[in-house]
Amino acid sequence: MPKRSAHIISHTHWDREWYLPYEKHHVRLVQLIDTLLDKLDGDSEFKSFYLDGQTIILEDYLQVRPENLNRLQKHITAGRLIIGPWYILQDAFLTSGEANVRNMQIGHQDAYRYGEPAKIGYFPDTFGLVGQTPQLMRQAGITNAFFGRGVKPTGFNNTVSDGGYESSFSELIWEGPDGSKVLGILFANWYSNGNEVPVDEAGAKQFWERKLADAEKYASTGELLFMNGCDHQPVQLDLPEAIRTARELYPDTEFIHSNFPDYLKAIEGALDRSSLSTVHGELRSQRTDGWGTLVNTASARVYLKQMNQKGQAILEKAAEPLAALAHVLGRDYPHHLFTYAWKTLMQNHPHDSICGCSVDEVHREMVTRFEKSRHVAETIIEDSKKVIADEVDTSVFSTYGEAPLPLIVMNTSGWSRTGVISVELDAERLYLREGYTLEESSARMKAVDLSGRLLVDTEGREVACTVQDLGLLFGYDLPDDQFRQPYMCRRVRLTFEAQHVPALGLRSYAWVRQQGRTAAAAVATEPDDNQPDSLIRGDRILENDLLKVEIAEDGSFSLQDKTSGKIYKDLGVYENTGDIGNEYMYKQPEGEQALTTKGLAAEIAILEDTPYRAKVEIKHEWEIPASADAKLDEEQRALVYYPERQAQRSRDTVTLGLRTVLSLEREGRGLHIETKIDNTAKDHRVRALFPTDLDTAVHHVDSMFEIPQRDNEPAPEWENPSNTQHQQCFVDVSDGMAGLTVANLGLNEYEVLRDGRNTTAITLLRAVGELGDWGLFPTPEAQCPGEITMHMELIPHSGDGIESGAYAEAYQFQIPWTVCQTGVHSGTISPVYAPFKWEAPQLAFSSLKMNPDTKDLLLRWFNMSRVEAELTLESGLPCEYIYKTTILEEANPPSTSNSADGLTILAGPCEILTLGIHR
Repeated sequence: MPKRSAHIISHTHWDREWYLPYEKHHVRLVQLIDTLLDKLDGDSEFKSFYLDGQTIILEDYLQVRPENLNRLQKHITAGRLIIGPWYILQDAFLTSGEANVRNMQIGHQDAYRYGEPAKIGYFPDTFGLVGQTPQLMRQAGITNAFFGRGVKPTGFNNTVSDGGYESSFSELIWEGPDGSKVLGILFANWYSNGNEVPVDEAGAKQFWERKLADAEKYASTGELLFMNGCDHQPVQLDLPEAIRTARELYPDTEFIHSNFPDYLKAIEGALDRSSLSTVHGELRSQRTDGWGTLVNTASARVYLKQMNQKGQAILEKAAEPLAALAHVLGRDYPHHLFTYAWKTLMQNHPHDSICGCSVDEVHREMVTRFEKSRHVAETIIEDSKKVIADEVDTSVFSTYGEAPLPLIVMNTSGWSRTGVISVELDAERLYLREGYTLEESSARMKAVDLSGRLLVDTEGREVACTVQDLGLLFGYDLPDDQFRQPYMCRRVRLTFEAQHVPALGLRSYAWVRQQGRTAAAAVATEPDDNQPDSLIRGDRILENDLLKVEIAEDGSFSLQDKTSGKIYKDLGVYENTGDIGNEYMYKQPEGEQALTTKGLAAEIAILEDTPYRAKVEIKHEWEIPASADAKLDEEQRALVYYPERQAQRSRDTVTLGLRTVLSLEREGRGLHIETKIDNTAKDHRVRALFPTDLDTAVHHVDSMFEIPQRDNEPAPEWENPSNTQHQQCFVDVSDGMAGLTVANLGLNEYEVLRDGRNTTAITLLRAVGELGDWGLFPTPEAQCPGEITMHMELIPHSGDGIESGAYAEAYQFQIPWTVCQTGVHSGTISPVYAPFKWEAPQLAFSSLKMNPDTKDLLLRWFNMSRVEAELTLESGLPCEYIYKTTILEEANPPSTSNSADGLTILAGPCEILTLGIHR
């Protein structure tokens, strides 16, 4: 037998916040790094320390200890402190693809300030891993992935169980859906298997007899990995002495105070790759009993997931593309603000944060961070859209006489878009600098005549709209070169359907006075008599050219796809069950029968009836159990493992208020659903049910840069009655001929029920009262009391979700419209405009941004399909050449397929494709 090596890597897994609030962990971090620096300064035998793969540790430490920058720098340069490649260790399934890319980009950017980032794909405690991880690693120049979850079972307090491994060894080949492969290193005995090594001979012998055997049980070579650390683990200062003891006890073993680069070099030299298992795609611990997957963190504190979805969307899908276009028009691209906004947002992305599985103080602080990041993004959007709107040639509206009010509708999605929007316009302003008293200003604005106006497009066609007079309002400008400029105004809100706004483009409209029209304009603005005046048929039917919705007395409804004739029945029933689990995992009380709103009388009323949209309100007053019974508190205090709890629901009841609004737009291909829950109960879960009655054993779901296929039935090893899973934008059940896509905003948990109907169940609310995991940490705010509003869209389709456009519709559902009022002026941009054009139905557009180093524009797509797809891109901007790059956006030479008209390039199956525009 060849001599074995024990690679001992010093580290700490640093959750910034978890069972303690952030600042309490922060104080401990400062103490830890102080101690570490002293040890590195004074002991050359203490070789190195791994800073958990996240550069934010340096940021957090230097916030308190800026005087120690040079000491940190010295040890990083010497290779004794190993940093990066991430900014933070993020949850994989609850953060967007672009957030993961920014995490890698900013982690590298920060690491380069000190030295080189470690090319280590580090996921020690990530709650499952997405299928595209190998491709993301390879595009970042990383050929490995170290991880603790996804292919093995774990139990209470992260104890490791035997069996259920998809891999023969702790080393494996992990292959993504695009074919990218990395060497996977599973922490088969957890990332603490070398923690607190004894120095004394007796203790060391007992320790190493067990630890060496445990590691050899799973290792494919004699290169054994021991992780000397754990969560918030202090530095083991006497590790050099402990290693000397081990060497004396086991002369046949080489004990090395190692690091990841050296360990990788050793393992690569010893591996027989042909003996390794290949694991494909997502790592979600499906070959387990199902009780320890931590999947229900996807529904803990849903309000956090909603805020995250909004924060990600406005940053990556609105602020970045708008700022990029504004830069083309001459405005500086605010790289510094984007870095700050992304960092602030990503500070909420570690698994114990975004997963909602920490103490209440942690999640209160998260709300503030979400708001801070959003406020920066909103400011960038406001500044950028004004730059763009000021360059739009709106002179076409000058023919409409006195005071036309142009507005620019901007579509920052990757597809042409039609939809109902609302915009607030100032019909007239009076600046206080003009010398009028407040009383005179108010009187003048109140006297503004709003009558006789209509909305028109650039072709002069009248656009049906609803006008709401918002009355007299105060406002102010903040000029770049003057003191603030307050004004009084008369404001209105226009609601209308914007049609066919081009991808990454804009379309112009104007609210004009009817009496000021020229004769030619008057003819052009005649209304279209072919358009229906209403989408409501009878009391409870909504219908457009594509869809028909019939609402039953209990508020459930049927949805007909008029293109295929397929009818989906019993949609929109709500389900309620008890939950005696915790923030990590759901547990329904034994023997409990779920409550539903099926047959529960509802109040139904028409809210909106216009030519472009109809809305119907459905109200339920639902009596449900008030909480779990008293036994739950007893079991929690006794630390009874949640699958073994016997608590039931209380006999006391409360009224749960449900308000549902169904909304159908004239050109809409989906039915919008807004649900508001007034949560008065505890220890329970609420889901919306959407039966499909489609015969299929699989379904598709949106994940990070991928639409993976998942089985409806769990693996044979699965024992948990619940089979809930993660989603991002949507889940789709289809039989190949018809399908129903359910899109959502920040509702990351779903289940395809094994009920004979292949029902898609979307978790709207999960209310629990404890953190869970390794002790008792009460979390009363995780009961989520009060009102919460959720948004979904049902998109029926024929055939494939990609080719039918259903997935494109679901992705657009995530993205807010941007609208800006402007004046009548000439400009360099036509009133209907898009800077790029492309053809590629299989590709989903992901981002447009600017690289801070090259100043090039970067566009990213991902191939939704498992087959090669062709992208043809045309740039309407001045462009020297186009090149292909990676997620790190390095400058590259021109693509060989460049031409005067643009570029045609092939995207491989499931490829994440990034193109640079060098101007």
